[in-house]
Amino acid sequence: MYYSKLFGKTSRHAPQDAVADSYKLLFRAGYIRESTAGRYFFLPLGMKVQQKIMKLVKKEMDASGAQEMVSPVLHPLELWKETNRTNTTGFELMKVKDRRDAEFALGGTAEEMFVDVVRKFHLSYKDLPFNIYQFSTKFRDEIRARGGLLRVREFIMKDGYSFHADVEDFKKEYKNMRDTYKRIFDSLSLTTQVVESDNGYIGGEYCHEFVVDAKIGESNYLVTPDGTYAAHEDVALFIPANKNLGEELLPLQEVPAVRGTTMEDGVKLHKKPLWQQIKDVLFVDEKGRFILSIIRGDYDVNETKLKHVCGSIELRHATDEEIRGKLHSEPGFISPVKIKEIMDKDVSLLLVADSSLRTIKNAYGGANKKHLDLFNMNIDRDYKPDVEGDIALAKEGYMSRDGVQRLVEKQGIEVGNIFQLGYHYSRLMKDATFVDQDGKEKPYYMGCYGIGIGRTMAAIVEMHHDERGIVWPSAIAPFQVHLIGLNLEDEEVNAKCKNLYEELLKKDIEVLFDDRSTSPGEKFADADLIGIPIRLVVSKKTGDKIEYKERMSKDSKLLSVDEIVKLLK
Repeated sequence: MYYSKLFGKTSRHAPQDAVADSYKLLFRAGYIRESTAGRYFFLPLGMKVQQKIMKLVKKEMDASGAQEMVSPVLHPLELWKETNRTNTTGFELMKVKDRRDAEFALGGTAEEMFVDVVRKFHLSYKDLPFNIYQFSTKFRDEIRARGGLLRVREFIMKDGYSFHADVEDFKKEYKNMRDTYKRIFDSLSLTTQVVESDNGYIGGEYCHEFVVDAKIGESNYLVTPDGTYAAHEDVALFIPANKNLGEELLPLQEVPAVRGTTMEDGVKLHKKPLWQQIKDVLFVDEKGRFILSIIRGDYDVNETKLKHVCGSIELRHATDEEIRGKLHSEPGFISPVKIKEIMDKDVSLLLVADSSLRTIKNAYGGANKKHLDLFNMNIDRDYKPDVEGDIALAKEGYMSRDGVQRLVEKQGIEVGNIFQLGYHYSRLMKDATFVDQDGKEKPYYMGCYGIGIGRTMAAIVEMHHDERGIVWPSAIAPFQVHLIGLNLEDEEVNAKCKNLYEELLKKDIEVLFDDRSTSPGEKFADADLIGIPIRLVVSKKTGDKIEYKERMSKDSKLLSVDEIVKLLK
């Protein structure tokens, strides 16, 4: 490719709102441009990289036994209604109508579509298992697009779905996909951490993210120093420290408490430790049910864990008006003690206690009245939770489940995920069954496997760049060679450049030839910014040789055409 003919050139400046290095560099080097917020043009350079990433993903997916297909981008809305995902996607669903008033969803994920096509074939156990995947455009009406390709509203995803007779067969494919993803990201020069993560309202014990460590990432997770445990903060486990379990239970006592409404106000007034205070956080779920979560004061409520414990899909914080008008309590002074006796009779309230409350005695906190607190609250004696479990947010420094190591907090970019769907979709969608050996119809057991192609490209740039520009791994660079011609006004040099260009193309070596009449400094700066692995320079100074330089090397060497071809091949 002649650089003078390439659509999309380098730019000195990145967008003013650009924060991520990947966004700045992909913009400046001429790989992408923004259309509207969260939607991007992939320019010719960007398209070449994207296609090479997809080629490597396809190679490993096909080698794993998976089969590529593609589904329509517009999903009949009745399929999403079948699974009730018009209300439970976790992202804002985008909908359109055609001229016949038929309703469609712009696909954010494709579980319903893949189940729909599979159920049309009326398969038997002999046809199982299989894994089918696609590269397709996805639409997510994100509230806030940010970070260039890291969080977008429209993107290409490799999403795959496996179908099985039972969970044991699924486990084999899950391991197969975990190994396949490791090979994929290794081939893309990305070091990933496999992190336990949340499977949303579907639940299940199999769900992992593949995360690249990066400060710009939005995946917060915790690991043990020896690397044997890694889990997203949504699901990370820890052992709460026992505090004062040797104390005798003291009588429940009401005390005046002219204070503010924060936990710190309680500590300051009563001169008692934060861990001994009860933290009460009141939520309302999608059914209108009130969820009173109570936890040790030095811990925070993990809303993801809370949803699983109480079986809710969505949670919001209760308003002050609801606290006063429905529960007849007081914001900042809520207490689990006797709250069900004072609330309205038509209110549904679930009292959820964190297991950390078993590590303290004689807690203090609000009394459901303004400026009145309780001392010596104890679980079981003074209040009985409806549900008890782990609803605490793990943090750095907390004791890991092995009882030996302290958790370390990390941040990264999620580039892929694999998770268990189980029977969730096959039981919600009519006739999503196969005929088993006993002749009976049974629902498919399913798995799901995704890779965000654009986000993966951004992660590669985040990991592979320096102060001068991008440093593409050779497997996905848009071209293998960046050929720079200097002194092109000299006919001999010009002819030598063009001959070398043609010779390399004949050898199936991809070349970007900078044939512009600009300064050497500008050409070298653009070459560093664009990030092609090998730079070749032809000028009067190089004589019969060609200057050969690797992108990350300070040194160059003069080689013959044959030597260069041998190196590149």
